[in-house]
Amino acid sequence: MIYTAGIDVGSTYVKAIILNENGDLVGSAIHSTGFLIEETSKNMLEEARERAGINSADIGCITTAGFGRSMVSFRNTQVTDLIAQSWGVRALYPATHTIIDIGGQTMKAIRLDDGGRVMNFRLNDKCAAGSGTFLEKTAHYLGYGIEEIAPLVERSTKAVPISGICAVFAESEVINHISQGEKPEDIMHGAMLSLTERSVSLMKQVQMQPEFTLVGGIMRFPVMARVLRESLGGAANVPPENLAQFTGAIGAALLARRHLEKKTD
Repeated sequence: MIYTAGIDVGSTYVKAIILNENGDLVGSAIHSTGFLIEETSKNMLEEARERAGINSADIGCITTAGFGRSMVSFRNTQVTDLIAQSWGVRALYPATHTIIDIGGQTMKAIRLDDGGRVMNFRLNDKCAAGSGTFLEKTAHYLGYGIEEIAPLVERSTKAVPISGICAVFAESEVINHISQGEKPEDIMHGAMLSLTERSVSLMKQVQMQPEFTLVGGIMRFPVMARVLRESLGGAANVPPENLAQFTGAIGAALLARRHLEKKTD
């Protein structure tokens, strides 16, 4: 059996996926990107390979995606993160027409046509207030760790408004709310709603159409997915377990399979 690998080299995390010939996920790995991009990518591929229980020679093609895709010299092919996401998300939810991808440093809204091709997209990579980093920094100011965000917001009874249009101003608002004695859970809830509003705004810019799928590292917090679903006024897909972070890598691995098939035609 010939396997394919996809490596999504994001600005915050490197994600590696290995798929078998049937498209089943057999191995995965994730690690913070850091400065040694190629080394981290190689280590994640090796970790995913070990979990899959296969030899290096069994991997027929490696495709990279993400901002650091061209910095991985052992790749066979590379694709943009937009194309990788469209393939990965459509593999899980074939009826998806709009994707919102909220990562550590960026936020992307992508609209697909009926065939899954990218028709429009918008990218917010100029301000941390439109990314997962904003929630992490807010949690830090409040004295909580990243994994404590979800249970913290679950205790909230109201959302303290945070209207800053950039990270600096938004963080100033957070500090001011703390000094006024607002509850940490309500401040965190407000920060999450602020990020949600930016997400919906970006989706509107691409003329969003259902069905919606929510991906990215921030979606590992169920409460974020719930708040965003409520803002969209209806249902939205969220990949199970940790797959919300791996859709780009899944798409890259699927495109690696397509590359192999074209070579044998």
